[in-house]
Amino acid sequence: MNIMSEKIKVGVISFSGGQDSTTVLTYAKSLGYELYALSFVYGQSLSREIKQAKKICEVLGVKHEVFDVSSFKNIAWFSALTHPEKLPIPKYEKPEELGEQIPFTYVPLRNSFFIVCCASYLESVVLEKIELEKVNPEDIEACIFIAANFIDYSNYPDCRPEFFKKAEEFLNKGSKIGTFYNIKMKIETPIINMSKKEITELGVKLKAPLHLTHTCYLGEEEACGRCPSCLLRIKGFKEAGYIDPIKYKIPIDWTGCKKINFGDNK
Repeated sequence: MNIMSEKIKVGVISFSGGQDSTTVLTYAKSLGYELYALSFVYGQSLSREIKQAKKICEVLGVKHEVFDVSSFKNIAWFSALTHPEKLPIPKYEKPEELGEQIPFTYVPLRNSFFIVCCASYLESVVLEKIELEKVNPEDIEACIFIAANFIDYSNYPDCRPEFFKKAEEFLNKGSKIGTFYNIKMKIETPIINMSKKEITELGVKLKAPLHLTHTCYLGEEEACGRCPSCLLRIKGFKEAGYIDPIKYKIPIDWTGCKKINFGDNK
């Protein structure tokens, strides 16, 4: 009688500490993955998000790694997030003003860079299991989780489904686990086709610690409420009928919205 062994599911997530990545992290954890959350210091202006990312991983009990790749700032230099002194972070009064333009907050090929970093880490974990711990390759699943969104987003080209499909092919053609051990490295984008309203609803349903998240591009203690990231976040919470638990510098009308109970998530 053959007893089927249970798959070892290894997952790595590119984790910013924002609303979207926290929702995806909580979702991935609910699926039973052995998770590793990777945060990157790449010279961005919103480095406060790293502090919040650490808190979130502590609350969720997920291993968290922070990598200093700050020289990337000098490679991807044409961005308001890496060089705000050259390119101002745009501010708007309402989401409709975003239009179809790609704002200065786009960081050239940042997602491509992060995906390769996550894949390298993931492959290292899997190779250790196979070559040192003698785990059967057939018993391993390998997955990268990315919190990209294609509905309510800032038109970034590296947030599109077709980009991730091609990226997955690239990783599997160039990795040892893909070419030698025949383990397909998957890229999962669970919220890519969700609106900000739906992402907020999912986060609340999963009891994700949204009150610890940081999304504002300015990286200050209180969110500005006017940058593209803040506008989309506020829009999502309002449409979902919830009061955003973080603090904003400007007054936000939460009429008709209710508070979220975060339970034991401090």
